[in-house]
Amino acid sequence: MRTHAAAPQPSSLGFNLAGIAVLVLLLAVGAAYVVDILGKNNRTAPPNLADKSTIAIAVAGKELTIPSSWFRYGEQLRGGFVNQIDLHVLLGQTAIPVDVTLLPRSRVRPSATLLDGVYLHQFDDATLSGVPGLVGKPLHDGDGFTGESVWYDALSANPFVAKCLAPVRETEPVQCLRTVFLPSGIAAVYAFDASALQSWRQFDSEMQKWLGQIGAW
Repeated sequence: MRTHAAAPQPSSLGFNLAGIAVLVLLLAVGAAYVVDILGKNNRTAPPNLADKSTIAIAVAGKELTIPSSWFRYGEQLRGGFVNQIDLHVLLGQTAIPVDVTLLPRSRVRPSATLLDGVYLHQFDDATLSGVPGLVGKPLHDGDGFTGESVWYDALSANPFVAKCLAPVRETEPVQCLRTVFLPSGIAAVYAFDASALQSWRQFDSEMQKWLGQIGAW
């Protein structure tokens, strides 16, 4: 006589489904943990133009191929389409650290445009010195620019312009920001120590080596 296998009981089926759900959850948590660890390990390794392990990621409708060691944040190591890309590079032979944010042009205005449209109207009467080839002007404290200054090339039609902010603590360096539109159609915001202003003439040519390699220039 043929015997029939007993049909699975509802409680047994529910237990199996619950076990599968827990397993999937654990795998997802594990994957997130691995991505986070890779991001942390990546951030401890200095970026290098020779880095080969790359990730495809798109911003402003343009796909870039970026070495994983250049990313500032581990979550962007997943690739895909993003609103902005946050990188960390080393500029020139002296390896000046520069944080680079790539994003659509519609979200920012170039520093050179702000020079005529905003900064010139906020200049204080004083003039700063210390960076050959650049004019330094403090901004009016009463206009909400306390401790801020602008450094610019007064002789260029498309000048180098950077706005710098005095640090909260005296032991910290002055930080500067510069925004540009790249030939690729992407905007770039550079954040760097004020000591990098001394190399302002080489800034764009050195940055082109990094951004050109990934397709952003």
